[in-house]
Formats: sequence, C-alpha cells, structure tokens
Amino acid sequence: MRAILTYADRLAARGHEVTMVVPARGRARAAWRNIAGAGPAWVPGFRPRVRWVPRWDANALPEAEAILATAWQSAPVVAAAPARCGVKFYLVQDATYRLPLRKVVISTWLADIMREKFGAPSDVLVTPVDHALFHRVEVTVTTSRPRVLMLHHEYEWKGVADGLEAVRRVRERVAGLRLVGFGVKPPRERLPYDEFHTDPPQEALATLYSGCDIYLCPSWDEGLGMPP
Repeated sequence: MRAILTYADRLAARGHEVTMVVPARGRARAAWRNIAGAGPAWVPGFRPRVRWVPRWDANALPEAEAILATAWQSAPVVAAAPARCGVKFYLVQDATYRLPLRKVVISTWLADIMREKFGAPSDVLVTPVDHALFHRVEVTVTTSRPRVLMLHHEYEWKGVADGLEAVRRVRERVAGLRLVGFGVKPPRERLPYDEFHTDPPQEALATLYSGCDIYLCPSWDEGLGMPP
C-alpha cells in the first residue's frame, strides 16, 4: 500500500490529475467519507483525490486517460471498465494474470513468471526505498542481541506463524535472541514477541529498523517482500 500511495502522490506532484478509487463497503459510509475528505492520514499532504465508492463497479469509475488496477479485487473491475476510463494497466501483485490488461510487475522474477507461464510481456517497476523514511540512525540498545524485527499481520500468507516457528528454533541455539514485532494492530492472542510496537508513526520507522540486527520477512509469495 505504501508504494501505491507514493506513486500516486508523486504523479500528482508532477502535475498529473490522479484519483484513487476506494470501496467503502456501503453507500452511507462512502458518502460520509467523501464529505469528510477522508484519505490516508499517515501520508502528510497527500495530493491525489480520493473517491470513495459503495463497492467495486466498473461503470462507476471516473473518466481518465489511463486506469491502473492494484490488486486482484480491482483487476476484474478495471478489465470491465468502459473505454472512457482510458488505457488499462495492472500492477501485478496476485493471481489475476490472464486478464487483458498491460502488466506492470514489481520484480524481475514476476516478469519471468509472466513470460514463461502465461506468455505475457510485462514492464518491471521496482519499488525504490524512500530514504526520507528509511535511513540509518544511531540507536542505543539496552536489550540482548541479536534483535530480530518482524511485521505482524493477520493474513495467513504473510507467514507470521512460520516466522515465529523459525525464531523458536533459532532460540534453541541463540538464547539472547530478542523478537521485536510491529504492525498496524497488535496480535489478537499472546504471541512470543519480546516487545511489540503498535502502529508506529512513520517518522519512528528508521529508529525501529536501526535498532534491530535482522529483518525477518516470512511472507509466502509476495512479489517484493518490502517492509511497510
């Protein structure tokens, strides 16, 4: 999500008119969020227009010169969009690869899969690191080492259970290992994190990462398992 919002914001900064269409799961909720001008509060000064809709509907998409699907939920909607929505693109991040859209992938191995398995060409758009947020800072660590940082998420395919199991096995040999978890929401049940940071502010991420020795990314099949 961070990458998508950043691309949209920087396109708007270059003078392009960018509209992000987001389902709100209901007419009342969509209307309220449109009136309130709701957008990603954690992206200061977000420039694109955010348009909330009750649900995904190809006929409700705005007129444009180009339209980009960013997830498997929106890819079929973009594929069915009328001609007034412009040239159709798909930032490939899941399994809807056969839709008649021009493919944009986020890693070279996904480009290989698109070519070898589906016979489809694709453009590679590697997500860069935002050095304004992610940079080395000096951190005084008072706990044991090594400190292992892992993103916590409820989606099974994020591999949190696998990451916890890997840490358990390593702890049999490395007694001082300290597991540092973070995520938008805390775990629903008690898990073996030695410390957990709930919804840390963006400006605190550099300190969080710099204070750890290892970043553990156990995600099963993301094209580019980047940190949030």
